Order: sequence, then C-alpha cells, then structure tokens
Amino acid sequence: MRIRWQLVVALVFCCALAIHALQHDSHPHMGNQSADDPDWSELTSSMEKMHTAMAAVEPSGATYVDFVRLMLPHHRAALDMAKTQLLYGNDPQMRRLAQEILTDQQSEIQLMQLWLQRHDPQKRRPLSRGQGELI
Repeated sequence: MRIRWQLVVALVFCCALAIHALQHDSHPHMGNQSADDPDWSELTSSMEKMHTAMAAVEPSGATYVDFVRLMLPHHRAALDMAKTQLLYGNDPQMRRLAQEILTDQQSEIQLMQLWLQRHDPQKRRPLSRGQGELI
C-alpha cells in the first residue's frame, strides 16, 4: 500500500514538473509550431489543461480514489485531443481511432464519476434510483 501511495505522489510531482516546464517554455518545439498550426495549439492546450487538473488533485489517503481522480483529467484530455483529430485530421485510420477514443473514454469517464460518487468521501452522494451497484 505504501508503494502505491508513493507512485501516486510521484505521478502528481511529475505532472507538476511538466506544468512548470510548459509555463517556462522549456519545450520550444511546442511553442513555435502553435502559431502556424491551430491543431497543434489545440493539442498542446489539451495537455496543459490535463497537467493543471492532475496537479490540482489532493491526495485522499485512498490510492484507488486518487487513481480515479487522476485518470479523469487524463481521459478528458484524450476526448479533447480526439475531437481535434476529427476536426483537423485527414488520415482515415486516425480518424477512426479518434472516434473510438471518444466512445470508449466517454463511457469510462461516466463509470469513474459514478464510482467516485460511491467511494470518494468528498463526493459521496446517494445514487438515483435505478443506477444499482457498479462494483
């Protein structure tokens, strides 16, 4: 259990470092291309939002809750990036993959949100009638 907690802390720390690096323009390849490519700008914006959201997650003391809290912004970024691919991408395989990502990740986000309602002490709310047991 202690090792898992340390992994969560390490993940949050790495996300914070990534945000810091992006804010201080230590990735020139990301900053230079955005002015010319709106799709690149949208992709990097999605990543920045994800890193900010992940870094804002406070440890709950429950590794499984922290895992879900960190995965939600990750999945939301995947949705944003897939939408960007559908908007700008021309490759049929990547467009198909983007559509699959939208379908799969939206379903997984809903599952994680419902799971958090039942397991996260900070978000515990009664389930509405008919939702039943998730796990």
